[in-house]
Amino acid sequence: MYRLCVHRCASTFSLRYTTKNEPILEYRRNSNEIQQIQKILEEYKLKVTRIPCIIDGKEFWTNDIQKQVLPFDHHHVLAEYCYANKEIIQKAIDRAVKNQSTWDAVPIEQRANIFLKAADLAADLKWRSRLVASTMLGQGKTVFQAEIDAACELIDFWRFNVQHMASAMAYQPTSTQDSDNSYGYRGLEGFVAAISPFNFTAIGGHLASAPAFMGNTVVWKPADAAVLSNYIIYKILEEAGLPPGIIQFVPSKGEDFGRTITQSHDLAAITFTGSTKTFKTLWKWVAENIDHYRTFPRLVGECGGKNFHLIHPSADITTIVNGTIRSAFEYSGQKCSACSRVYLPRSLSNEFYSQMKTIMESQLRIDTPLKFDTFTSAVIDRNSFNRIKMYIDYARKSSSAKIIFGGECNDSVGFYIQPTLIEATDPNHKLMQEEIFGPVVTVYVYDDKKYDKIVNLVNQTSNYALTGSIFCQDKTILEKTRDRLVNAAGNLYLNDKSTGSVVNQQPFGGARLSGTNDKAGGPHYIFRFSSPLAIKNMKVPLTTFKHVSME
Repeated sequence: MYRLCVHRCASTFSLRYTTKNEPILEYRRNSNEIQQIQKILEEYKLKVTRIPCIIDGKEFWTNDIQKQVLPFDHHHVLAEYCYANKEIIQKAIDRAVKNQSTWDAVPIEQRANIFLKAADLAADLKWRSRLVASTMLGQGKTVFQAEIDAACELIDFWRFNVQHMASAMAYQPTSTQDSDNSYGYRGLEGFVAAISPFNFTAIGGHLASAPAFMGNTVVWKPADAAVLSNYIIYKILEEAGLPPGIIQFVPSKGEDFGRTITQSHDLAAITFTGSTKTFKTLWKWVAENIDHYRTFPRLVGECGGKNFHLIHPSADITTIVNGTIRSAFEYSGQKCSACSRVYLPRSLSNEFYSQMKTIMESQLRIDTPLKFDTFTSAVIDRNSFNRIKMYIDYARKSSSAKIIFGGECNDSVGFYIQPTLIEATDPNHKLMQEEIFGPVVTVYVYDDKKYDKIVNLVNQTSNYALTGSIFCQDKTILEKTRDRLVNAAGNLYLNDKSTGSVVNQQPFGGARLSGTNDKAGGPHYIFRFSSPLAIKNMKVPLTTFKHVSME
């Protein structure tokens, strides 16, 4: 069990805590974890879980009942939940504001121990299997993808946030003979609104819990397609001892939630993961109400990407192929960091296409995630299916693009889109510029001698700057390319795929239209939700108003 060691020194606490990343379970045949996950999968499949709004620990229901279905079998209802109306959202805000000062007064080591206990609970098979199973069913992830997300990353967020806080509290300002000086961390005055995405269960838990750890109260809107897994996170935090009313759980319509929070006098921050379009809208609504707020709201956002694999002629072909398969097609390309555009030298193109087609034709199982040899499953919902299909249809009709492999779409049972490989002869083609957020990767083949120009093209083509990869075995060229693409990505990978960031190993986030680059999983993220207080305690009385120079 992980617990915080607290050492009292004079009148202050110093926190000492270190951790390591949660080990990934392998789910081998007949293992304890595979047997447990199969049991919980059957349990959830045989019932419809009912999920309320929760304010101050009390359940609220409205008549606006929604259904969460399996993306790979959209006739099967997994959960029923209700949308909070504006009155309930406002009630959640009012209660959050009322609870904030009391929660902020709880000593940091006590708050830390709640989240460390939550991490211990999530690591135990009892809750771990529920996190993984609900993510497999509700969000269509394979067991491995669900494990690294809903279990490992969530646990890592909770534990490393405590480590980062402990490290920060080692700092204290200089005191003198005349004064004692101290420095502490307060929560933000008001409430924090958390708006989380469907594609990572861990992000939902982190967006709600990181501000709470820092002394804030949170109004949490989970994504419709992740309601069940996010509800399980709420129940884990409840069992860990998080008091009622610290996190208010309010599934709701996006516009109702966004309008209500941005019109509140007490909005202190918005923490968001989702589309750039939605984040821009929230930013505009905050600007419209800027004269109404008690304090300037902080906006923390992680949005989309048009992530690249830039391949130099010296690159290792096997690494390129396997990295592109995994980055572009794992979880059907529904990762913010998924590879979406590839710049391929002509000298490697024939071998690249040959190996890609071999794998895509015969080795990628596209099926229900409940079959454990499935590589990837359906996309999340009908809107996503229709949007991705639109891009594929556009490629079919385009004179400057051709489908090399894939492109089949079938929504009769689940929202299935076959992994699709497209070649564009125009480097500024629509499919090279716009985020698709699906299992579609577009390749531009360039003449080997034009690599230098291609580096500039990579930097200039997209308004996003989330992730990117450079594949190059020439160390000198690799270093120069890295330096030239320093603003093209927030997470840059060298000879590795553009996905797979790990908490405290590759803190995650991007700039440009990809977000505010606050780096979740790093040491500074949690301090976006803190208002530091510096205190000077003067020990020597002032006996005159005059300075020495005046005498």
